Order: sequence, then structure tokens, then C-alpha cells
Amino acid sequence: MEVRRVRPEELPIAGAIYQKVLRETFTWLPAWRHNAQDFLRDAREEEVYVAVLERRIAGVAALYRRDSFLHSLYVDVRGHSVGKALLDHVAASAPNPLSLKCQTANIRARAFYAREGFAEVAQGDDGVPWVRMERPSTAWT
Repeated sequence: MEVRRVRPEELPIAGAIYQKVLRETFTWLPAWRHNAQDFLRDAREEEVYVAVLERRIAGVAALYRRDSFLHSLYVDVRGHSVGKALLDHVAASAPNPLSLKCQTANIRARAFYAREGFAEVAQGDDGVPWVRMERPSTAWT
């Protein structure tokens, strides 16, 4: 598997993965709330990475570098550690320890991030309840 920055011509594929995965897994929200255009709009200000498995984009992640904020992580091909590979790559690329927001109802993602060392540090609701998660730095002080 290769994890790398997305190429401009691959952005529509990344957006399609974002939309597909959200519509399949975020069943607590209406499908119309998830569309590729939202991803493509946000991607203008983010670093977008893809995981390529057997010449196919298997997952996508987006980093808002200024805040070391993992804005997106969506996996289309399960069972190959795509999510972990993307998370590890983005974490290594970020200037500071990562943080993210995860919808409260997304139990599977919250468990994944907890296994990867993230802790829930805040809660909020912007129309959909969420938790903010952070992973402490592993750097020596």
C-alpha cells in the first residue's frame, strides 16, 4: 500500500469516496447531507492524502495543517489497515499532535481512534453531537 498526497486529477475520486462512505455509514443522518462538493470545497484549504492499494484509491484523509486537525478519514476498502496507514501518515506529516472531531453516534470511528491513542477531551453539538479527540505527543520533553 502506498500513502501519498492526492494528485489534482484524483480529487473527484477522493470526493466520491467521501460521499459514498458517509452515505453508507452515517445512517443517523439523511444521505443528502453528504456530498462530494463539501469535500472538494474543504480540500482547497487542506492537505489531502490517499491510500492506494492495488492501483486503486482505497481511502482518503485530509489534514488542516495550521491546527494539526484531522478533518477527514474515510476508508472504502476495509480489512487492509487502510485507515491506520492514513492516520499514521497524516500524524507524521502534522506539525503538532493531531486532534479531530468525531460524531458521537460514530461508535466504530471513536473506538478506532481510542485504539490509536486518542482521548475524548470535549463535547459539543453543532446540529449533530460530537466529541473532540486528541492524541498526546509521543515526543520526549
